[in-house]
Amino acid sequence: MVLQDEGSSSSVTSSPLHNFSTMPLHHPSVAGTTTTTPPPWMARELRSDERGLCLIHLLLNCAAAASSGRLDAANATLEHIAALASPDGDAMQRVAAAFAEALARRALRAWPGLCRALLLPRSAPSPAELAAARRHFLDLCPFLRLAGAAANQSILEAMEGEKMVHVVDLGGADPTQWLELLHLLAARPEGPPHLRLTAVSEHKDVLTQTAMALAKEAERLDVPFQFNPVVAPRGLESLDLESLRVKTGEAVAVTSTLQLHSLLATSSSSDDDDGVDTNNKKKNNKDDSSSRRRRSPEDESGGSGVSPASPYCSTSSPRPSNSKGKANTNKVEAFLCGVWGLSPKVVVVTEQEATHNAAPLTDRFVEALNYYAALFDCLEVVAARGSVQRARVERWMLAEEIKNIVACDGAERRERHERLDRWAVRMEAAGFARLPLSYYALLQARRAAQGLLGCDGFKVREEKGAFFLCWQDRPIFSVSAWRGRRFD
Repeated sequence: MVLQDEGSSSSVTSSPLHNFSTMPLHHPSVAGTTTTTPPPWMARELRSDERGLCLIHLLLNCAAAASSGRLDAANATLEHIAALASPDGDAMQRVAAAFAEALARRALRAWPGLCRALLLPRSAPSPAELAAARRHFLDLCPFLRLAGAAANQSILEAMEGEKMVHVVDLGGADPTQWLELLHLLAARPEGPPHLRLTAVSEHKDVLTQTAMALAKEAERLDVPFQFNPVVAPRGLESLDLESLRVKTGEAVAVTSTLQLHSLLATSSSSDDDDGVDTNNKKKNNKDDSSSRRRRSPEDESGGSGVSPASPYCSTSSPRPSNSKGKANTNKVEAFLCGVWGLSPKVVVVTEQEATHNAAPLTDRFVEALNYYAALFDCLEVVAARGSVQRARVERWMLAEEIKNIVACDGAERRERHERLDRWAVRMEAAGFARLPLSYYALLQARRAAQGLLGCDGFKVREEKGAFFLCWQDRPIFSVSAWRGRRFD
């Protein structure tokens, strides 16, 4: 097979993924049937673009076979994929290797004994390894750095003139964004406010490191600062909003970076990935908002600064129409209503701009292959093939997400990404209104994107007041800002 020289990076236009990651893919059902006879291309070496197209075709066929229970066909296709894919090859070979492993894990579920014996010893990355992979991702593909800059600008504008500012970070993993916010607040003409930062994380040691870094910088900048760490072992699902300790008189801002989609995983039902209707599951899961006792703001807050639940969160409020995830709606709605009750002046939401919450495997497989192809293509351009940092991002972070999307079901499938238009419906149903991100923030983000690594692949697109952070023309993340309608 024809490969690039070790350490070289493809250009955006030469990568076979450049066309693939921006084009709509056909449904696997029309991609043909998989046979056990060796295909003709096995008899000769392939060019990189030919190999990429073969891998796409094989992956789609394998997903269709796995979805329909034709495990013999899936096995034969995986054998062909193994002959072409490589975790150390070009971008298409690497993404194919990740998806092939995910499909193999899914196929093994038909034999629980084999699955437990083979997969359990292969543990997931440790929290330290995952944190390292995320730091490398921020450095190599700084989409989330741009998202953090946009969020900080929104917070700065919303908190103009405020003396007591409380920022709630529902991710709480990386201190870089808040170090930048400290500098912005220190430079305010009227002087810095008293900043209280509440950070939520599943890991106490991560919060400890964040607290030390921020306290040291706040002291150097002479910014009054207080840090409130909140450990939530199961993420937002186990978060008690009272632990955020919002107080009366504080101006509150909330940020959520790649966190809300985890609430779409339901712990009370198991969805069927081959399109079985879930409407009849958990019929007794009633909306408790209709029985919520109405109280005055003083009674509800108890002096904590938490306002009553949003009046929009009632049985008559418009809910997201999600026929493929109705069992998950109440959990997300309840959480967003709780956030509304904190009376935030601004809420900034960053999420993957993709649809990985579909019940049928084939639907989300096509979407995921398209989405992660763009990310692997980005890494192909910005990092050498022998890069340790790139390998960690691909194997400890992206491959783990792919395995979760493809191989897992029910509550175990937590990577249930959805596009901004779906989150907009949920936010509006909870009582929030869109707060357009400022033109200044857009200029700053675009200037930063244009100067990254001498590569013109990173782009920032504005649409209806929200930002879409793109690789080439493919949106990867969305950033949107919201405020409670009481502030309109």
